[in-house]
Amino acid sequence: MTSKNPLLLLSYATIAALWVGAQLIDIPYVINLMLLVTAILYAACHMSLTLREEQALARGEKPPNNSTDDNNDDNGEEGEDERPQYETLRAQDAMQFPLLGSASLFGLYLAFKYFDKDTVNLVISVYFCLVGLAALTATFGPVLESLGPKMMGMTYSKHVTVKHPLPQFIGGDSPWKIGVDFSVADLIAFLGSAAFSVVYFQTKHWTMNNVMGICFCLQGIERFSLGTYKIGAILLVGLFFYDIFWVFGTEVMVTVAKSLDGPIKILFPRSLVPDATTGKLEMSLLGLGDIVIPGFFLALLLRFDAHLANLPVFPTDLHVSFPKPYFHSALFGYVIGLATTLYVMIVFEAAQPALLYLVPACLGSSLLCATVRGELKELFDYSEEEEEEEVEEKKDEKSKKDD
Repeated sequence: MTSKNPLLLLSYATIAALWVGAQLIDIPYVINLMLLVTAILYAACHMSLTLREEQALARGEKPPNNSTDDNNDDNGEEGEDERPQYETLRAQDAMQFPLLGSASLFGLYLAFKYFDKDTVNLVISVYFCLVGLAALTATFGPVLESLGPKMMGMTYSKHVTVKHPLPQFIGGDSPWKIGVDFSVADLIAFLGSAAFSVVYFQTKHWTMNNVMGICFCLQGIERFSLGTYKIGAILLVGLFFYDIFWVFGTEVMVTVAKSLDGPIKILFPRSLVPDATTGKLEMSLLGLGDIVIPGFFLALLLRFDAHLANLPVFPTDLHVSFPKPYFHSALFGYVIGLATTLYVMIVFEAAQPALLYLVPACLGSSLLCATVRGELKELFDYSEEEEEEEVEEKKDEKSKKDD
């Protein structure tokens, strides 16, 4: 049995300790921010190692001695539908992302400027509570299953087909195949998360905001793949200029960040004593994008480390020890970039585009590591994308089965 990774366990303990501690004692917000973000990235990137298993299943590889997959294959198409799903970014998506992000950001700015602020926040809050419900359930369900009694792992399945009259370009193939698999732990986590979301919707307390924000970071980084190093670089460079323009060139980014009352940021109290004028705590904030976007990149590098180490795909062991030069170098670069952001922000007393410092730090550290190790070609050749031919073949096979 593989021993537990002490740093992974320490990361989760740090997240919990900082969340509780920040409510009880005055933790310098710079220390709080640096430790919390580093712990989130370390934990989320290691959880993303499960993507290697899902990617192998998507390629048609089978776990050894797994009768469940064999049975699914005998049932034809059902085995394909029940495989874990994950998202992979394409180069075209990476190039369009800054444009789509700009449109969304400017749309929010106009909404806050020309419509009632409370109404806009109400609509957005409902959306985030629904999405947060899913993120909370996905985060705490596995925790309950691993820590609770065996009955927590009991799984129930329900699969139905629903025919629809919509055109294919709107509703997709008919019938819709809807499958729900859940355990007792998932059900308990769902009910608890629903109650949490309702209380958050009513109070908007900063500690509950942070719980949702942390869950968004963990789930997003765990389930998303940039595909290749080159795609990751395209995305980071695009958002580098996006962040600079909207923070330094306009008031849009800062206005939206301060006006939007939702878990798109993690809040760090500067003091637990409310301001005498407003009666509220003075807060510093870090947008989730400054954690999640570099997190995608760091997670890709960790899986590249696992690839270089020939780490077994089946089963995925999050605690297994293996060399992680690219992940460690990029994580160190991220920490230096984040520290630089905070230093400049404090010295000049002005909001800073964090990606201005984080992007060069992450890209530069990873490229330096590859250069020193003589593995630039291996880094640029590494891919988690499905080949276009494979995608088309799967579509053709599905069409034939439907016919």
